[in-house]
Amino acid sequence: MATVTPPRILESYVCGAWTRGARDGVPLLNAATGAPVAFIDATGLDFGAALNWGRETAGPKLRSMSFHDRAAMLKALGLALLEMKEEFYAESLATGATRADGWIDIEGGIGTLLAYASKGRRELPNARVLVDGEVEALSKDATFSAQHILSPLHGVAIHINAFNFPCWGMLEKIAPTLLAGVPALVKPASQTAYLTELMVRRIIATGILPEGALQLICGSVGDLLDHVTGQDAVTFTGSAITGRKLKAHPAIVENSVRFTMEADSLNAAILGPDATPGTPEFDLFVKEVAREITVKAGQKCTAIRRVIAPHDTVDALVAALGERLGKTTLGDPAAEGVRMGPLASLAQREEVRARIHDLRADAEIVAGDADKVQIVAGDAGQGAYLNPVLLYCAKPDAAATVHDVEAFGPVATVMPYQGIEEAVALAQLGKGSLVASVFTNDPRVAEHAVIGMAPFHGRVMIGNRDSAKSSTGHGSPLPGLVHGGPGRAGGGEEMGGMRGVKHYMQRSAVQGAPRLLSAVTGRWMEGAATQSDGRHPFRKSLAELCIGDALVTAAREVTLADIEHFAAFTGDTFYAHMDDVAAKANPFFDGRVAHGYLIVSFAAGLFVDPAPGPVLANYGVDALRFLTPVYPGDTLRVRLICKEINPRANAEHGEVRWDCRVTNQNDEAVAQYDVLTMVAKTWPPSR
Repeated sequence: MATVTPPRILESYVCGAWTRGARDGVPLLNAATGAPVAFIDATGLDFGAALNWGRETAGPKLRSMSFHDRAAMLKALGLALLEMKEEFYAESLATGATRADGWIDIEGGIGTLLAYASKGRRELPNARVLVDGEVEALSKDATFSAQHILSPLHGVAIHINAFNFPCWGMLEKIAPTLLAGVPALVKPASQTAYLTELMVRRIIATGILPEGALQLICGSVGDLLDHVTGQDAVTFTGSAITGRKLKAHPAIVENSVRFTMEADSLNAAILGPDATPGTPEFDLFVKEVAREITVKAGQKCTAIRRVIAPHDTVDALVAALGERLGKTTLGDPAAEGVRMGPLASLAQREEVRARIHDLRADAEIVAGDADKVQIVAGDAGQGAYLNPVLLYCAKPDAAATVHDVEAFGPVATVMPYQGIEEAVALAQLGKGSLVASVFTNDPRVAEHAVIGMAPFHGRVMIGNRDSAKSSTGHGSPLPGLVHGGPGRAGGGEEMGGMRGVKHYMQRSAVQGAPRLLSAVTGRWMEGAATQSDGRHPFRKSLAELCIGDALVTAAREVTLADIEHFAAFTGDTFYAHMDDVAAKANPFFDGRVAHGYLIVSFAAGLFVDPAPGPVLANYGVDALRFLTPVYPGDTLRVRLICKEINPRANAEHGEVRWDCRVTNQNDEAVAQYDVLTMVAKTWPPSR
C-alpha cells in the first residue's frame, strides 16, 4: 500500500531564517488528485525588515564580488540543482505537469541559470563596474572626458511570479539579478508555491549564495510594496489587472521604482499562403500549434491562442489539428503514457471554461469538449482536467472576443485571412503580445509578416523546413533573447542576455580627468597616464602588468616593393594597391596605397616580442579602423598600451586588451584598434 505524504506547512525565508506565518494557512491541492499538498500563509512577517536585510546584509557582499565571481556562483548553484532535479520532478507532478512539462520548468530554469553563468564569464569583465559605450571626449586636449558606466542598484529586486512555472519563473529572474550584484526576494504564486519553496530550501542549504541574496515569501505580500525605494526593482508575471494595480502602487509611483510586467498575451501563429497541405511548413505548423495547445495544458504565457490561416486552407488545418489533438492522452501526469496533465487547480479550470464561453460569442467549437472530460488515468472528479479545445471564428476582423479574451489553458481559435496583409492586421489586433510566429518558405512572406508584427511583439519566430530540426519553437523563451512584449503583454522585457542584467544596474555618465576616470573603470583611456620601466610589456605576466604600461616602437618604412609583395603573396590585387592612375581617380587616395592588413601586419612586426613568454596567444582585434592612407615612402610607428586586464578565476591566464595606435611620419593616426591576448598569470608558469 502506497504511503500518503501528509501536507506540509510552507515557510518563508526572510532575514536569514525559515519562518511560518501566524495563521494555519490556506490548503494547496494536488492538481491531479485533489489531495492537500501544503498549507500557505505569510501573515505576521515583517516585510520592511526583509527588504532591509537584503539591502544591508547581501547587497554589500554581492557588490564586492566581480562579475566573474558572481558568474562562478551561478554556475556552482546550477550544477548543484541539477544533482537534485529528481526531487523537483517528483514534487512537480502535484502541479499537473508531466515529465516533459517539468523539464521545461526545472531543467529549463536551471539551464537559464547556467546560461547566464556562461554569458557573464564570456561577455562581462572581471570587474565590479561595467563600462557602457565609448569614451566621450569633452576637451580638445584630452584633459576632460566622460564615460558611461553601469553599477548595481543598492536595493532588492522583488520578483512576483505566476503559478505556471514555479521553478523557471524564479530562476530566469534571479539569474540576471544576482549576476548584476543585486539581492532578490521571490514571491511565487500560491497555487504551486510548494515547488518553489522546495527549490529555495535546497538553494539555501547549499551555502553557495551570500546570506540575504535570496529571500522567499510564501503567501500574501501584505505591505511589502509600501517599503520599496528608488533603489529597488519590482517584476511581475500574471494578469494585467493585478499588474496594473501593482504598477500604480503609491510607493512605486512616488519613488520611480523600476517595474517590469509580463501580463496577458494573445499570441498568434500565421500559416503562410505558400504553406499549403502537403508542404513541410503545413505539417510543421500543425505540429507546433498542437504542441502549444497541450504543453503545460496550455498554461504558458507564450502559448498560441490565435491560429491565423489562409481562407482556402482552414478546413484542412482544422481537420489536421482536430485529428492530432484527439490523440492527446489526458490524465494523471504520474501515469505512464500521459501526454497532458490537468490544469493547476479546479478554480483555474472553471476560469478557462468561463473564457471559452466568452469566446463562443464569436467562435464555434470545432474540436474537443470543454465540459465532458476524457482521461486515461486518474480521477476525473477530483483532478482539474480539461480536454484540448479548438474553436473557429469565421469573421475575425469583426470579432472582438477572439482578440481580447485569453483562455489560459489548452484552447486556441482558428481564423481565416485573405492575403498576408490581413493576416498581419489580425495579429496586430492582439494589442501587443509576447510572441508571434509565421510558418513560410517564401522570403517575401517572411519579410512582410515579420516587419508588420515586430512592433506588436517581443519576439517573432519564423518556422520552415530549413530550421525544423534545430528550432526551439514558438513558445520557448531563451536566455539570450528578450522575453516580454508591448501593450497588453505588459510592456516589459526580461532576460535578453546582458540586457536583463543591465535592468538591475544604474547607468551613470561620469565626467572628469581621464586619469581618474581610468581608475574608476579599470580601463585605460586616451589622456590617462602611461608608464614604461624599460621592459617590453609582453615580457610581463598578469602579476606584473599594470593598466597604462606602454611601448612605443621603432619606425618602419613602407615601400612600393612591400605593397607589391603583399599583393602577390595574399592575392589581394585591388586596383588601389596596383594601379596608380586608377588609385588617383578614387576620391579617397592620391595614388597607390598600402593594404590595410599590410599595415596591421607591419604593426604586429613592430610591437610583438617573439620569445616565449607570458603572452600565450592573440585571439583577435576589436574596433579596427583605417584612418589615413599609407603611401610608399611613409614610415609607421606603433604605440601599444595595456588597456584592460581580466584574469580568469579558474585558469592560469587571463585576457589583456591593448590599445594599438599606428601613426605615420607626421604623427597622424593611420590605424586604431584593440589587440586581444591571453596572458599567463605568472611566468614562468607555476607547476
